Amino acid sequence: MTRTLHFKPLAARVRRLALQPVLLLLLLLLAAGCGTKPPPAPLPPSPMPTVGVSETGYSIQLGAFSVLSNAVRLTERLKGRGADAYYFRHESGLYKVRLGDFPSRNVALRKARELVAQGIVETYYIVGPADYALARSRVDGPGVLREEIVRTARRFLGLPYQWGGASPDEGFDCSGLTMAAYQMNGLNIPRSSREQFQKGRIVGRADLKKGDLVFFSIRSGRKVSHVGLYAGGGTFIHAPGTGKHIREDALSNSYFRRHYAGARSFI
Repeated sequence: MTRTLHFKPLAARVRRLALQPVLLLLLLLLAAGCGTKPPPAPLPPSPMPTVGVSETGYSIQLGAFSVLSNAVRLTERLKGRGADAYYFRHESGLYKVRLGDFPSRNVALRKARELVAQGIVETYYIVGPADYALARSRVDGPGVLREEIVRTARRFLGLPYQWGGASPDEGFDCSGLTMAAYQMNGLNIPRSSREQFQKGRIVGRADLKKGDLVFFSIRSGRKVSHVGLYAGGGTFIHAPGTGKHIREDALSNSYFRRHYAGARSFI
């Protein structure tokens, strides 16, 4: 009887003592947030377009030519009708044409159907904001946008530059390339090299990143008259002038070093 009366409280104390480490562990885990959903990792910073720079809306993509001259003819025909068009080499290796910057998909569709009705084209594809690298960069960071802009510019290498030249003094020849490389990835930057130089964010030569623009004063005086797109590794992609082919050159080249006027960023 005496053993029984002493055994029960002893067993209860043993159980309590055995539970104490478990309870302590649970309290520690709860304090550390175990069993709760961890806070989401912060997203990479989104690109911050410069003042005066807008996002590209909807564009019409036309053609799939194996011969460059066919894309050139279509581009010139569209430009003759007042359209803002340019040709480019698609990643598939075919040559295609991009047209316009429309505020909505419906507006772009109406224009595309109009071109079909007029017999100018037979097929088309509407490119929208979700298709641009700008949209992906909002998740993966601005580096994605920079890489894609350079990749786009590289697809122009070796092509004759024929969509510029309306006003060489305004730098339309060379700036058309930089404008197209940006527009195809979701950003509209100013048309002329001088406007790009004035509105872009100043970047030191030692701080250049892929996709930044580099400017030169080629003609007499100190006014900016030429622009290229920095491709990394001390090189830039540019259109040397009407009638020449788009190429990649080194900033260390004595000619370009002598005429270098500065760099700007729109990302």
